[in-house]
Amino acid sequence: MLKRRLLAVTALAAAATVALVPALSQNNSQTVARYTMDAGTLSGMAAMTAGGGGGLGGIMNMMRGGDQVAHELVLRLGSSRSPTGNPAADHFMPQGAGLGASVPLVTPTPSPRGTPEPGTPGQQEMPRGRLLLFWGCGEHAPAGQPVIIDFSRLARGEVPAGLYASGLDLPDDWEVLVSNSTTYGDWPNARESRSLTSSSSLLGAHRVAGNYSPEISFTLAEDFMPALNPSGAAMPSGAVRLTWANLTKATGYYAWAVGAGANGNDRDMVWWASSRTQAFGGPMASWISPSAAAQYVRAGTLMAPGTTECVIPAEVKQAGGEALMTSLYAYGPQQDFSYPERPRNAPASWRPEWIARVRFRSMAMVIPGMDMGLGSGRGEQAESAPEQPPAKPRCRGGLRGMAERAAGLCE
Repeated sequence: MLKRRLLAVTALAAAATVALVPALSQNNSQTVARYTMDAGTLSGMAAMTAGGGGGLGGIMNMMRGGDQVAHELVLRLGSSRSPTGNPAADHFMPQGAGLGASVPLVTPTPSPRGTPEPGTPGQQEMPRGRLLLFWGCGEHAPAGQPVIIDFSRLARGEVPAGLYASGLDLPDDWEVLVSNSTTYGDWPNARESRSLTSSSSLLGAHRVAGNYSPEISFTLAEDFMPALNPSGAAMPSGAVRLTWANLTKATGYYAWAVGAGANGNDRDMVWWASSRTQAFGGPMASWISPSAAAQYVRAGTLMAPGTTECVIPAEVKQAGGEALMTSLYAYGPQQDFSYPERPRNAPASWRPEWIARVRFRSMAMVIPGMDMGLGSGRGEQAESAPEQPPAKPRCRGGLRGMAERAAGLCE
């Protein structure tokens, strides 16, 4: 039962991350190409999801093997040009990346939206249960928490005020998307998804070449950030002290946790964030530029650089149950490139032929306070014959899908 709940909370954490990342965009008709590299270091359970290592087997291997580290890389190319023939582009990597000479940036093929089959649970039933929102570091939640939201209202699209992280004016946190590009390509993709290793390095020369954008070339002097490897220790009050490594290049930290199934109540979902104000989701689960991180630190949404601990309130642990899946983010440096090179004191009218941005972060997922020594006895028996829940339909996207997943109506 413990492992089954652990997997359910892992799925809830993934659903919450995907559902609440807004689409930031920037359109610039005079700049032909925009390119982004987002480079991440993963530790704890997050490392087990890299390269297809997720699932019950991956989680159990992590439990027996201790700290693990993996690297992730997300590449996106957007251009205002149409291709000559079929769109094609490649990113040529330094040898240290361990990805071969290059990786292909594939243009996705549009697919029609699927229509749910009649009679699926998502159409027949509204999810039951509640979403309990907590925020802030400290042994006890302040008065007025949790804020309680009924899932059935959330599934109907009734999103309460304050659910998302507070919006700030972040003009430099633009994104490359299919929707703001004439031609778009990305990696990893369905055609090619080689995995980086824990020893992969991005240092050195990079070149992006294709038939719908000018050639982009730059040399990286920054590399993957170190791992956070957080740990949690129970306090006499019932709170959990979450601690992590001090990353010297971190520009801010953010933690959030989800839990479900405390005291046999599997209809409630608990969501906690480290922000000093009610701020959930939003860009916190993505990469954040140093200038944006500085604004979020001033607003109290992010913990300041140099922070190495945050206490998860006792009320969160009590309501969230034994499998309180916690994610910790350390946002890092950024390198920017352009052609021509950006002049000092560039005027507002300056428009380069191409711009490129490389952002770094370190992220970890843990279950604070859970005993990871499950390598013998009943733990081994459970791994050899895991429970197989009945098949359910796949969850749709958005807040409705998150609510239906929490209610156990889809997977």
